[in-house]
Amino acid sequence: MAMIINDTCVNCAACEPECPNEAISEGDGIYVIAPDKCTECVGHFDAPKCVETCPVDECIVKDPAHAETKEQLQAKYDKLKN
Repeated sequence: MAMIINDTCVNCAACEPECPNEAISEGDGIYVIAPDKCTECVGHFDAPKCVETCPVDECIVKDPAHAETKEQLQAKYDKLKN
């Protein structure tokens, strides 16, 4: 499933340059993640870099509205790469 940034975001921008799919951008008040580009870093890393980089605990979490299996995330990565 794609990741989502919740309202505890402090707008530090640490996550944006870490996203290998360029799925993170500045939103209205907080950063946002484009679910069609987010692969939870499948295809790039073992864990989501945005979560590892974020200084706020549990600010970036899995988005239940965009549930995907690891296989679906891999397929999305493959499509984005081409």
